Amino acid sequence: MKNNYDKSFNTTCITQVGATILKLLDVDADEKMAPFIPEVYETAQKKFMVDEGYPVCDRIFMYNPDAIGSWVFNYYDSVTEQADVVSDLKLPMLSVVPPVTPVCFGSMYSGLLPSEHGIQKYEKPVLKCTTVFDKLIEDGKKIAIISTEGDSISLIFLERNMDYFIYNSVKACNEKAVQLINEDIYDVIVLYNTNYDYWMHRVSPKGALARKALRDNIRTYCQLKELISQKWTSHNVALAFAPDHGCHRKGILGTHGINKPCDMNIYHLWSFI
Repeated sequence: MKNNYDKSFNTTCITQVGATILKLLDVDADEKMAPFIPEVYETAQKKFMVDEGYPVCDRIFMYNPDAIGSWVFNYYDSVTEQADVVSDLKLPMLSVVPPVTPVCFGSMYSGLLPSEHGIQKYEKPVLKCTTVFDKLIEDGKKIAIISTEGDSISLIFLERNMDYFIYNSVKACNEKAVQLINEDIYDVIVLYNTNYDYWMHRVSPKGALARKALRDNIRTYCQLKELISQKWTSHNVALAFAPDHGCHRKGILGTHGINKPCDMNIYHLWSFI
């Protein structure tokens, strides 16, 4: 365990994830979206030896575990190092204000700040702005979202021509992800896991059940990479471990939503398979 608490803010914002997904697939981003992340594109380009002007990837898998801040990742380095080892890239990322789930995923998948996409507090309306999913659909891509019922990703991106698989447990979501990888029919899959956030709120960020959820999230990411490596051998794949925000302890429990590094700083990991 390392007591490595951030004292400053990261600079690469999660608003840049949306255009990065599109850039990897060679799909034009909306002009309002934040720019793509060069490190991700360049690392994938070198890994797959693809020239500029061609799709670097033809499959994207976005794994979105909730509330794993960089300080949590660093503190439990004996657990999270497994994810470091299997990844090609580890990027310090900055969330958006307020760092709460629907606001953050609204920004991650629209490429817009909260004031631009419209969700500025903890609420879950269907986004009406142009999102990554809209651009992918326009390009003919087949998309699946897998999420637990009632959580932000299951609600704010509804009403689009893509497939939604909504379940009442993380276990069921992860089993569906395995099924979809085996079927190999989707160009982009988004998998959301709520379990660390769920337990962090109830037992504190360092509570035993929260630690177990963190281990489960890391194990899931590593298992996803192993399965994709076996099943998607004919594709160039980008797999991302992309949490939305961090967290902190308040009293005896955990929470988030403040503009401080503990809640704003996260890591995104990318594997190119």
